[in-house]
Amino acid sequence: MRPGLFVTFEGPEGAGKSTQLARLAQRLAETGRPPVTTREPGGTPLGMRVREVLLDPALTIDPLPEFLLYSASRAQLVRDVIRPALATGQVVLCDRYADSSLAYQGSGRGLDPAFLAALTGEVTGSLQPDLTILLDLDPALGLARAASRGQPDRLERADLTFHRRVRHGFLDLAAQEPERFLVLDAARDPDSLAADIWRAVQERLRAQIG
Repeated sequence: MRPGLFVTFEGPEGAGKSTQLARLAQRLAETGRPPVTTREPGGTPLGMRVREVLLDPALTIDPLPEFLLYSASRAQLVRDVIRPALATGQVVLCDRYADSSLAYQGSGRGLDPAFLAALTGEVTGSLQPDLTILLDLDPALGLARAASRGQPDRLERADLTFHRRVRHGFLDLAAQEPERFLVLDAARDPDSLAADIWRAVQERLRAQIG
C-alpha cells in the first residue's frame, strides 16, 4: 500500500486557503488520486458544532477556552478522519490545523506556546503534516477580502493589531520548520499559486515512491 500524504493550508484571514485547497483537490482527482478534504474547526459532527460556537460574533470567548474548543474539534478530526485516511494511503488536505492554534492563540492571544504545543501533541498523537502551505498576506488586505464575502465572523472582527501578530506567528513557525512549510505570497495570481502548490505536492508524492 502506498503511504498517505497529509497536506495542510494555513494563513491569515482572506488568504485564499479554501480556494487553493479546492484547486489542489481537483488536480489530484484528475490524476486518479482523489483526496480526502476537511477543515478546522469542522470535519466531524462535533467539529461543526464547535465551529458554530467559535465563529459566532455574538460570543466573547477567553483565549484558553477558545484554544480548548479548537483542540477538542482537532482531536475528533484526527481520530475519525485524518488518521484513518492516511492509514489507507490517501492524500488528506486540511484547511487549517495545529499551526493555526499556535499562531492565533499563541502569537495572537498570548497563550504560552510551550503549553499549546504540549497539549496539541497530546490531542493529535503528535501527528504532523507532511507539507504545510502557508499563504502569506498583509492582514489589512486579507480582512478586506474576507469582508467582501459577507458579515465578518468572530475572528474576522478582531482588530488589525491582533491579525498582524497572527501573521508574524505563522511566519515564525515557517522559519522554524522550513522543510515542512512552503510559504507563498497570497497576493499573487491564483493560477501561479496553484502551479507552485501542485509542484510541491508532486515532489512529496515522488519522494514517497523513490
